[in-house]
Amino acid sequence: MNGMIFDGCYKTIIMNKITILFFLLFGINLSFAECTMCAMSGIQFFPQQKEISMNSMFIIEGYARSEKTINSFENRKIYLESEYGELVELNLLETWKGQMSLTQAILKPTEELKPNTTYFLKYSGQTENESREMRQYNRHKKKHEKVFWKTTNEKSIAHLNSSLQIKFQKTKVIHYGCGPSANAIFEIKNKSESEIWYKTEVVNLANNKKTTYYIKEWNGKLTVGHGMCSGAFTYSAKGMYKVRFTPLNIDGKTLKNTEWTVFESPFKNDKSGF
Repeated sequence: MNGMIFDGCYKTIIMNKITILFFLLFGINLSFAECTMCAMSGIQFFPQQKEISMNSMFIIEGYARSEKTINSFENRKIYLESEYGELVELNLLETWKGQMSLTQAILKPTEELKPNTTYFLKYSGQTENESREMRQYNRHKKKHEKVFWKTTNEKSIAHLNSSLQIKFQKTKVIHYGCGPSANAIFEIKNKSESEIWYKTEVVNLANNKKTTYYIKEWNGKLTVGHGMCSGAFTYSAKGMYKVRFTPLNIDGKTLKNTEWTVFESPFKNDKSGF
């Protein structure tokens, strides 16, 4: 969930012929030159930082076929299992569906976690495929390992900087093999060093339809839109939109939401056509 979100993250695997496993994360824009390079499934887990407080929240995000896993949380249990075998149930707070092959679940432990303890994710009725999806590549150790987090002895993470600012920068469209990426780009100033999630609400002013999704920054920017294969938000060829953000840390502590910012569809001034 970095970002939450999967207009964002990707993995590249080279085996004889190039196969690309792709999915987008928390508003970060990625695309590839061919449609066949978009994977058909994928899961991301947040926080991305492994060290958490005893009251951390969690986001699990599914891409394409993996969206059904997120939707199943309405009818099954999700747990954190400690290194000592103790189970802590995660309460499903919200489920948000993006506009292009993304769905995310926002979760919170039903009780305070124990200090200085490693926790692993677990579902009731967990399938073999879901167990595979719960393994991530550790670049430092150069191996795949189970998704985990380790608590500190603190009840909360670092506070948000109340001087945080989010400013509209530009819209941008990039055309790829079988579709474009299209984003409104916002610059972040005065943020804290800890991981921040941005509850993002986008309204299509033509019909007042609102889409809500949690995204993450990439290099000090928020990209609000979609890549070639997936994304939280989509745009029509023309039209006006407005967006506002609510920054929160991984414990769920928030700043006041921003004012609404109005912007044109990224495709409005796209000279290559839509």
